[in-house]
Amino acid sequence: MTSSTSLSTKTVGQLVAERPQRGRVFEHFGIDYCCGGRKSLLDACAQKGLDPQTVRSELDLSDAGPTGATEPDWNTAALSLLADHIESTHHRFMRNELPRTAGLVMKVAAAHGQRHPALVELGRSFQGFSEELLGHMNRENTVLFPWIRDLEAGRVQQSSPACTLQMPISRMMHEHDDAGAALQTMRDLTDGFTPPSDACGTYRVMLSALKDIEADMHVHVHKENNILFPRAIAIEATGR
Repeated sequence: MTSSTSLSTKTVGQLVAERPQRGRVFEHFGIDYCCGGRKSLLDACAQKGLDPQTVRSELDLSDAGPTGATEPDWNTAALSLLADHIESTHHRFMRNELPRTAGLVMKVAAAHGQRHPALVELGRSFQGFSEELLGHMNRENTVLFPWIRDLEAGRVQQSSPACTLQMPISRMMHEHDDAGAALQTMRDLTDGFTPPSDACGTYRVMLSALKDIEADMHVHVHKENNILFPRAIAIEATGR
């Protein structure tokens, strides 16, 4: 069992990086461990008005249970392997789900928008989110991830002190924050992805798709913000 001191002093992102199953606990309490992963557990609880001891107890229960790990330990796996995994798992998921969900959002807004005006705003929010995320993933796949792979393999020749990973990573993290804000807006517009009493089957499928996208984004961004990016910056700083 993890000590309360250890849980309190580490950021929520570090806690999930150590044991991915802790993400389920944070999801349950509504604690952001991806974009907000740099907060301490105490600060995250204070922001949500939660009792830290209650959250610690749930984390202890999670730690005592089976890990259910089906992925490598990304804290020690090669960065190239993690980048490959993000592209083949999370980026692929989004490239498949974004256009599918966009069609659902448009269809539901057309059919139910008069009775549920928030669906019109949902359509605008999802379109902006989708366009930005597709561009973001393309920049990662074509620029940032190849740079990280080359860095790990010792193939990077820096031409100036300004030519470091800090700037592109800062941009990616800022875009992650924007994506997180957009997802929160969509969650608010749909009352936490809860179908209204008159929701048809397509309406319910749309909400389920949005919820799946949000869940995948949490894990996806966590792996980048709290594992891939810090490890890449550390390699660049130390040369190993």
